Amino acid sequence: MLSSDTAAEDNPKIAGTAAFSKFMVVLQLIADQDEPLSIARLSALSGYPRPTVYRILAALTAEGMVVENPRTRHFELGPRLINLASKSWSRSDVRTAAIDALQQLRDTTRETVHLAVPSDNGMVYIEKLESPQAVRMTSRVGTRVTLYSSSVGKAYLAALDEATRNRLLRSVRMQKFTEHTITDLDVLRAELAVAQQRGYTEDREENEAQIFCVGAPIFGAEGTPVACISVSIPLFRKPAQLQQALIDPLLSTCKLITQKLSGPGR
Repeated sequence: MLSSDTAAEDNPKIAGTAAFSKFMVVLQLIADQDEPLSIARLSALSGYPRPTVYRILAALTAEGMVVENPRTRHFELGPRLINLASKSWSRSDVRTAAIDALQQLRDTTRETVHLAVPSDNGMVYIEKLESPQAVRMTSRVGTRVTLYSSSVGKAYLAALDEATRNRLLRSVRMQKFTEHTITDLDVLRAELAVAQQRGYTEDREENEAQIFCVGAPIFGAEGTPVACISVSIPLFRKPAQLQQALIDPLLSTCKLITQKLSGPGR
């Protein structure tokens, strides 16, 4: 007969795993929304009964992972979670290697610069440097964007080997955010093939109306993409000389950071 410890190791649903997974689902739902969520909404989105969601929120609130607005009774990420995340981002090898070059890119283009890393079947911004100009982006560090509608997501997909890319694409559920969002997988594949050749991607109002972005990948020591950078601008500021104004500085920045991460031979 197996000992209790051995049985737990062989059981894919070890004690506490299911409960922890529910906690993570609720946290992710709160993190992914632009506005705080009510218990009713969290119950509907998660599929969990309201009493279950209530218990999860009570535990998360007690630990400072989420906070409740006493007036609206809605929940958002708490200070403890944000503090933990900020420590993780600040210690990230990619962010550390990239920050000086990102600042130079922002100063050169005078536009908003994002650094994003892959997370499951999406991308998460781990750094954002604001444009010094009056009209800026509404995104923030921690924002999650899709692989198919954002320039960083498409840049990541285009830089992957075919097998990995196909596996990710099979898991993507494509939905429209604007009238320009690509929701046809064949159209996306064709665009990624072009992006592979030229080294960068475009988000032509696909993620947010009136916002244009260019993105490119950063490679790690193994030669695989580990992060991506985007330059994001209001559509009315899109320069006539796009290559010179945005794309060339972006590609140079990605190459510089790649060399820091993987050596000058890359």
